[in-house]
Amino acid sequence: MSDTRTAIVTGAARGIGAATARKLAEDGFAVAILDLDEQAGKPVVADIEAAGGRALAVGVDVSDEQSVDAAVQRVADGLGAPTVLVNNAGITRDNLLFKMTVADWDSVMGVHLRGSFLMSRATQKYMTEAKWGRIVNLSSTSALGNRGQVNYSAAKAGLQGFTKTLAIELGKFGVTANAIAPGFIETDMTHATAERVGLTFEQFRDGMAKQIPVGRIGQPSDIANAVSFLVSEGAGFVSGQVLYVAGGPTD
Repeated sequence: MSDTRTAIVTGAARGIGAATARKLAEDGFAVAILDLDEQAGKPVVADIEAAGGRALAVGVDVSDEQSVDAAVQRVADGLGAPTVLVNNAGITRDNLLFKMTVADWDSVMGVHLRGSFLMSRATQKYMTEAKWGRIVNLSSTSALGNRGQVNYSAAKAGLQGFTKTLAIELGKFGVTANAIAPGFIETDMTHATAERVGLTFEQFRDGMAKQIPVGRIGQPSDIANAVSFLVSEGAGFVSGQVLYVAGGPTD
């Protein structure tokens, strides 16, 4: 099995991360399911193994350096050198600027930006040694600005600059770095948003779908399919790009 490439997906216990992990397993990767709660990743591992794939659940706090280094070492030991990284872990702490606490700001920056930095730094050595690697960072259409999300918008925009610089630094080692910026995707996070604004998810979904040119909201599989392309052999000349997956043009 040593010729099987290993992929790490963070925040992979549910939503976009879980869909991405399942898709990469289908594509033939051994997949590490990283999540704050290791137990929460076990059902995704079970799904992948039931379909004949190899997977491993690993608990990690992506904002903590020691936790990240230990998690990546566990993946290397348990599945093999990770040469694909999908930085998907994310949280929201939405509020208008005047109500936003420093803790709300710091926790969002910690998971999205610091987490992506720590995970990328810990895995790049395996990629550069293999002279092949793929990094995909999850940005968002919120990078273009979204009321009540000054922390999240800043983090997601920051990831785009981070991605472009990784592409420049790592390209000569056969490593590409790209970002995917999802639009409105049906996940636990968007269900929570609907609740917060006092709508049923169906009302919220239908209202959002009216504004999307393709006439529907996105599913986690829409993002997983985009990741699948960007980490493929055939995407070796695509690097430093931000792909908006939003059912229509953004700006």
